Amino acid sequence: MPIKVGDKLPNVNFRVMTAEGPKPKSTDDVFKGKKVALFAVPGAFTPTCSNLHLPSFLNNVAAIKAKGVDTIAVTGVNDVFVMEAWKKANNADGKIDFLADGNAEFAKAIDMTFDGSGPGLGTRSKRYSMLVEDGVVKKLNIEDAPGKCDLSGGQALLAQL
Repeated sequence: MPIKVGDKLPNVNFRVMTAEGPKPKSTDDVFKGKKVALFAVPGAFTPTCSNLHLPSFLNNVAAIKAKGVDTIAVTGVNDVFVMEAWKKANNADGKIDFLADGNAEFAKAIDMTFDGSGPGLGTRSKRYSMLVEDGVVKKLNIEDAPGKCDLSGGQALLAQL
């Protein structure tokens, strides 16, 4: 069953790039004791993700944080090297945390995957955004198709804060 408002996020590890190379970062590391705006993309560098979804959060970083959000983070079923390259390509360092979910462990644990194998993408994360407070989902916006970014964009989440 897909995650819903009121649910606690499961304990899984993302991968993040550090000065020493890729390191695990648990959901507790990301969410415990914090207010986090998390959004998920089907794939880094893909058209909707790069042209709409990521920019909608980058353009609203200050406004979202002004509403008391500690961290803005993005996750996708991509490896840590791709997520790091996407962060650098979009000048997002220090603005948004990029959480690689290369094996879709997080996406599967919250039942937010879809089969993108038809066009050769394999298992992917659905596109969504959520507000998480101390590991508990407070707001959740799920798109009904991977190419849409109407409900889960930065402006939509900002309006809910």
